[in-house]
Amino acid sequence: MWPFSRKGASGFSSSSTAEEVTEGVDGTGLTAIVTGASSGIGAETARVLALRGVHVVMGVIEMIDAKNVKKAILNEIPTAKIDIMELDLSSMTSIRNFVSKFTSYGISLNILINNAGICATPFTLSKDRIELQFAINYIGHFLLTNMLLDNMKRTTQESKIQGRIVNVSSVGHRLTYREGILFDKINDQSSYNSWRAYGQSKLANILHANELARRLKEEEINITVNSLHPGSTITNIYMGNRLLKGIFNLLGPFVVDKLAGFLVKNVQQGAATTCYVALHPQVSGISGKYFADNNLAEPYSHGKNMDLAKKLWDFSMSLIE
Repeated sequence: MWPFSRKGASGFSSSSTAEEVTEGVDGTGLTAIVTGASSGIGAETARVLALRGVHVVMGVIEMIDAKNVKKAILNEIPTAKIDIMELDLSSMTSIRNFVSKFTSYGISLNILINNAGICATPFTLSKDRIELQFAINYIGHFLLTNMLLDNMKRTTQESKIQGRIVNVSSVGHRLTYREGILFDKINDQSSYNSWRAYGQSKLANILHANELARRLKEEEINITVNSLHPGSTITNIYMGNRLLKGIFNLLGPFVVDKLAGFLVKNVQQGAATTCYVALHPQVSGISGKYFADNNLAEPYSHGKNMDLAKKLWDFSMSLIE
């Protein structure tokens, strides 16, 4: 029994699964892109969306793993519509190629789930010379979202169906640097702290959602943008950190099997809030908000700073030019 499973206003709790929060929801005719869908929360998100009739496009770097996920989904749901496209969020060239290829297919896009991420990795620069956690967790998704917006705007105008953009953040956004975002030291190895850099990137996910939601409201575009904390889940996001990898290799099976999710959520629970925000009718019209455990929640102070969000937006635009 999940120890803190009291239901919130939504009728769901931290122990609810992705299948439970989408029960009865018909996603037929919708198309969603899910980044990082080759394992963990992303794979479960793809499976449950497909179960609800959504055409799922998996944006992944691990193609072999993604093919195995697709095969497993089709074995369970023979009618599922699943496609795999290569996407390396550490490379702006890869992102642009992904969007160009997706656009060439003439597919409408209703839902974008920015899920992929890494956690507390040693200092590394991306292919574009940007600190890797900031690059993969945030700036890659910022560029991807920016490039897919026209498609989503056109889709919602033609279909009259509200579009949804979901940024998978983390409660770890509270671990960020004191200033929130180190704009002048993003790539500075001397000031780098792996956990604070992770928190910075996850704070950026929240600020991105808030600022984009504000802009779309001003334009009266029927697309919502929200962020969320999925819960502590043992997934591949931690595998770039040697200490965490060692701990989870040692304790993972015990935690999952013996404590039955007492300390961490299983993947089915971990994907729930993502699926809830992406599909549930209760979230219709809600934008610029932060969710946790399938309910509205409050981010930490930096996550509510709209001036910081605007500054981050301008900074991000300068990086992707």
